[in-house]
Amino acid sequence: MTATDDRPGPLERVVARRPTVGLVAGGLGAYWPQFPDLLPQLRRGAARVAERIGAMPADVVDAGFVSDAADAARAAEELRVAGCDIVVLYVPTYLTSSMVAPIAQRAGAPVLVLNLQPTERMDHASFDTGQWLAYCGACSLPEVANLFERLGVAFRSVSGHMEEERAWEKIARWVAAAGLSAALTTTRHGLMGHLYPGMLDVSTDLTMVTSQFGGHVEVLEVDDLRVRVAQVGDDEAAARAALAREVFDLDATVEPDELAWAAKVSVGLDRLVADFDLDSLAYYHRGLGGELHERLAAGLILGASLLTARGVPTVGEYELRTSLAMLVLDRLGAGGSFTELQALDFTDDVVEMGHDGPAHLAISSARPLLRGLGVYHGKRGHGVSVEFDVAHGPVTLLGVAQTRDGRYRLVAAEGETVPGPLLQIGNTTSRVDFGCHPGDWVDAWSATGVHHHWALGTGHRVADLRAFAELKGLELVEVRP
Repeated sequence: MTATDDRPGPLERVVARRPTVGLVAGGLGAYWPQFPDLLPQLRRGAARVAERIGAMPADVVDAGFVSDAADAARAAEELRVAGCDIVVLYVPTYLTSSMVAPIAQRAGAPVLVLNLQPTERMDHASFDTGQWLAYCGACSLPEVANLFERLGVAFRSVSGHMEEERAWEKIARWVAAAGLSAALTTTRHGLMGHLYPGMLDVSTDLTMVTSQFGGHVEVLEVDDLRVRVAQVGDDEAAARAALAREVFDLDATVEPDELAWAAKVSVGLDRLVADFDLDSLAYYHRGLGGELHERLAAGLILGASLLTARGVPTVGEYELRTSLAMLVLDRLGAGGSFTELQALDFTDDVVEMGHDGPAHLAISSARPLLRGLGVYHGKRGHGVSVEFDVAHGPVTLLGVAQTRDGRYRLVAAEGETVPGPLLQIGNTTSRVDFGCHPGDWVDAWSATGVHHHWALGTGHRVADLRAFAELKGLELVEVRP
C-alpha cells in the first residue's frame, strides 16, 4: 500500500454511516370497499410516518401500502433488493399475519412494527366502525408477535400515537441502532504490535470479533508504522506540531524534541490508518533499550488522541475490545475515551477513573493539556501524554466482556461526572458519581466479568446500547446502584 493525496485532514471528522430504512404500511384489503374513507386516511398516516423517518439521518426506501399477501410479497422483494438495515412496518389498522410473513422472512433485515394510532384517543360518541378501524392497529400486534415467534424472527414494536414524541424517540433509537449494527459489519480494526505481557483479560480471539461484531481485524507490525514515519517530511512534522499547539495547552514539561517526534509519528499514524482503511486501532510494543520501535510506541499518544477525536478510536495496551466499545459510543455521538479504575473517593462518594495515553479530545471538559513525562508508568519510553477531565454531566460506561464460552457481553453503567480534585500526572481523570457507595459500585461492576478497561462517553446511552445489543444478538448487563 502506498500513500495517497486524498487522505482526510488531521481534524476531519469521520461521518457515521446513514442507515437504509425500508418502510411499508398495510391493512386488510377487505375493508376498502366496505369503508371508502378508510384507506385514504390510512395512506395519510403512512405518509406522515414516511415524513418523520425521512427527517432522521437515514435513507428511506418506501415500498408503499400493502392490502394482501401478494402485495406484501412484492414489497418484501423491493426491500430485499434495496439492502435495508431495518424495515419499519407501519400497522395503522388490522392486517393478517399472512401479510406480514413475507416481509419478515424475505426482506433480509430486522423488522420494527409501528402501532401509531392517529390521536391520543378515539371520539367514542361520534365514531362509526370505519373510523374505529383507523385506530385498531393494536389488534394485530399480538398476532404479529406470535407469527414472529413461530418464524424464529425477533419481534420489536413501538406503540403510541402519531405525534407522540416519546414514541418517535424510540423509533429513532431503533433506526440509529440498526445503522450502527450494520456499519460494524464492514468496519476494519487494526491490531499493531503484541499483547501487553500478563494481561490475560485483554487477550481477544480475533475470529470472535468478526463473528459477533462483524468487520475485519487487520494484524499490523510496528514496521508498518516505521516505514511511514520515515517518509514524513520536516515541514509535515512542523505543521502537525503547530496543530498540537492549537488543540492543546502545552505544559512546561513538554520538551520541544519530544513534541517534534510525537508530531512526526502522528503524521505517519494518519498514513497507516488511511492506507489500511482502518476504523479503529489498538497497539502495544514493549521495546528494549530505547530502540526505534520503542520510540515509535512511546510517541503515539498525540496522534492517537487526534485520531480518536476524529472518530477513529486508537488505544494502547493492545486493547482491541475497548477500541470496539469506544467506536460504538463514538458513533452514538457520545465520544468514548479509554478508561480504567484509578481510585475511590469515600469522602465525596465518587469513583475516579481514566487512563494514561490516548483520549477522546471531543469530550474534554476544557482545553486538553499535553504534559511531558520522563517515564510512562508500567511501559518503556517517555514523551508527551494527554491530560483532561471528561465534560461534567451525564456519562455512560461501556465495556466488552468475554465470557467463559467465548461470547461477548456488553457491560454498561450510567453516572455523572462531577468536579473535584484531579491527578496531574498526564492521565485523563474523571470523578464519576453513580449515586451509591463507590465500593458497592466497584464490586457490582467487577462482578459482571468486564475486563479492566472500557470506554467512557457523554450522555446517558444505555437505552441506545440496549437497542444495539438486541440487533447484534449480544447480552447487555447494566450495573445500577
